[in-house]
Amino acid sequence: MKTKIKKHLNNPEKLEQLFREDGAAFESGFEELYSAMEKTELSTFWKLRIDYGKTPALHKPTKPFDLLFLIAACLLTGFLIKMPELFKLNWDEIFYARNTGIIVFFGLSIYALWTNRMVQVKKILFFVGAFLLITLYVNLLPQRTDSDTINLIYIHLPLLMWSIYGLIFINLNLKDAEKRITFIIYNGDLAILMAILAITGGILTAITIGLFEAIGYNIEEFFLKNIIIVGAVSAPIVSSYIIKNYPSLTNKIAPIIARIFSPIVLLTALIYLIALIFSGKNPFCDRDFLIVFNLMLIGVMAIIVFSVAEASTNKKHKFNHMVLLLLSALTIIIDVVALSAIFYRLQTFGITPNRMAVLGSNVLILVNLILLLISLYKLNFKKAPIKNVELIIAKYLPFYLLWFLMVIFAFPLVFGL
Repeated sequence: MKTKIKKHLNNPEKLEQLFREDGAAFESGFEELYSAMEKTELSTFWKLRIDYGKTPALHKPTKPFDLLFLIAACLLTGFLIKMPELFKLNWDEIFYARNTGIIVFFGLSIYALWTNRMVQVKKILFFVGAFLLITLYVNLLPQRTDSDTINLIYIHLPLLMWSIYGLIFINLNLKDAEKRITFIIYNGDLAILMAILAITGGILTAITIGLFEAIGYNIEEFFLKNIIIVGAVSAPIVSSYIIKNYPSLTNKIAPIIARIFSPIVLLTALIYLIALIFSGKNPFCDRDFLIVFNLMLIGVMAIIVFSVAEASTNKKHKFNHMVLLLLSALTIIIDVVALSAIFYRLQTFGITPNRMAVLGSNVLILVNLILLLISLYKLNFKKAPIKNVELIIAKYLPFYLLWFLMVIFAFPLVFGL
């Protein structure tokens, strides 16, 4: 039914026919699609029609097995992250550098497998094979901390695992662009919920430690080594559970945050560029400053993508569409400055794995920004649908995956370990 609804979203007569054929299935399918749906007059009408006379539900009915599987996934993830201590491994630091990202996304992936009911053999084989091969590959690398190539692998590994998790999240449906956008929106919701859990967890930790200290028990070391580390790797899974079962919470919070932060980030980036001119700092010569500059670029790019994805679910916020256009243009300027500095350092100091990695990621982001800028310009001045901007984001995601694969698997062949 969901496929039929999606196909005929702009056809009122066909939607009415589908509703009359099977009202219950139509309501269920429409509710699942609505959060990622563009808010047109027709979709709003159907939402109001379906909800009319119903008491708004704060959460979806929770199946007992779903809750049990959530607990099992959290316990398994906690066990894996505690392996160095449980088995008295003497390489715990390198273990965490190699495996933290794998463990976190492994927990998220098995939970996604369960919630998506992915029982097909080929999909389970993909999940097991991908995680097993990457885990073996990373843990068989030389135990060196002075290798730029190995350090780059450690940096890009969580991004690769995030990409694999994304494939599992969209049920390995590579042709459905809307599912990719849903995944991006989900990541924004996940980040917000994890931040809330981190704040509340920090407050609870401080209160708990303080209460026990007041009666003469020092539990700080035990709490930090056991409760906090297990809680940290379990937080993404718990957040995913909340997003799935309490959609009314995140559906309201995330768009508001996106609308608030976009103009703030635009203003901050503009002031930063102006201050940079008068600061005397030179990204061409100052390596540490160039690193910070690139981190800012990646952060702003992530905010743009998330904000565009959130904006795609509401077509009424023209101001935010213009803000995103200006922010994209400003970020392109930042990227061009960063690229100029990278080319200068390549010409002056030669080729290294780090410089090539930064160059590749900056070029990748620049092309993405230019495509977004063109689409946002057409959205604001040519009355093009925001769906076009959404498609740009969705279709460009595989290029990031290819780049992560290149850094992790091709860089060792080119630059050595």
